[in-house]
Amino acid sequence: MLNDIQIGPITIHMYGLMIGIGFAAAYFICCLRAKKKGLSEDIIWGILLCALAGAIIGTRLLFYLVSIPQILETPSILWNFKNGYVVYGGIIFGVLFGYMYCKRKKVSFLQYFDLVMPSVSVAQGFGRIGCFFAGCCYGQQTDSWFHIIYTHSNFAPNNIPLIPTQLISSAGNFIIAGILFWYDSKAKKDGTVGALYMILYSIGRFIIEIFRNDFRGEWGGWSTSQLISVFVLLLGILFMYLLQKGKLAISTKKL
Repeated sequence: MLNDIQIGPITIHMYGLMIGIGFAAAYFICCLRAKKKGLSEDIIWGILLCALAGAIIGTRLLFYLVSIPQILETPSILWNFKNGYVVYGGIIFGVLFGYMYCKRKKVSFLQYFDLVMPSVSVAQGFGRIGCFFAGCCYGQQTDSWFHIIYTHSNFAPNNIPLIPTQLISSAGNFIIAGILFWYDSKAKKDGTVGALYMILYSIGRFIIEIFRNDFRGEWGGWSTSQLISVFVLLLGILFMYLLQKGKLAISTKKL
């Protein structure tokens, strides 16, 4: 699988293209759903820009955290921005920055949280397709017929049959998005769609980590993402319970 596709004088970087498609799809879907809910498209654009900034910062910071031993050995990792990004950091900081934006604008964070998170799952689905093309986030070696063999990857081991964890993750994210869209039509409490995203994504991420074979940091036999998944799952369940019981209110007072 090739990440860079040459069409005449033009080089298409598939990873970047998929990230761009994912972001555009997320924004388009958010705007369509916002009209039905009477929410502001301007606020959505502001949230997505803030979330994008938070995601860029968060993915890098979490990578630094899980790579401390490697950084101490090779400090140049700190300024090598060609790779080294952890998705969970992007999600956490993206939500945090989005919350700060909503608070500054004095709008309901929970309403926009519910609006945005299904689209985030769609964006992640496209992003994992980008990972598939690039060869990052690759799976373990396998004898199964369901595999991918890279020949020109700068990340995955080449000429070895690997579990296509990126495609499995992509499909899982699209399925989660579908579930969230359906649940949103049934939900009666603000914030519960976002809470369900936390529950479903953390479960799926914990499972897929079992089959991955790229470096992701390790804590007591678990990858960093598995450890975070347990925390996010418990937090999502707690949020869901408190929201359903009407015991959680998030202020929109201006910072």
